[in-house]
Amino acid sequence: MLPRTISIITGLVGFVMLAIFIIGLSHSISTGFAGFWGGLPFVVIIALILPMAAYDYCAESVREQNGSKSGN
Repeated sequence: MLPRTISIITGLVGFVMLAIFIIGLSHSISTGFAGFWGGLPFVVIIALILPMAAYDYCAESVREQNGSKSGN
């Protein structure tokens, strides 16, 4: 298990890279051949997925760990 500081930093870097990639992909789909209405379903999916990824990052890296994780 990584130390807490390293876990926070690597998790944040990974989340930011994921967000930049997915938002850029969404932008290119919406402004390209598909147009706004063709890219809208992808934008809606992204609007649902990014908060889930942010919650998982916070739950795994940022929140204090009390003892070991359950299931171990």
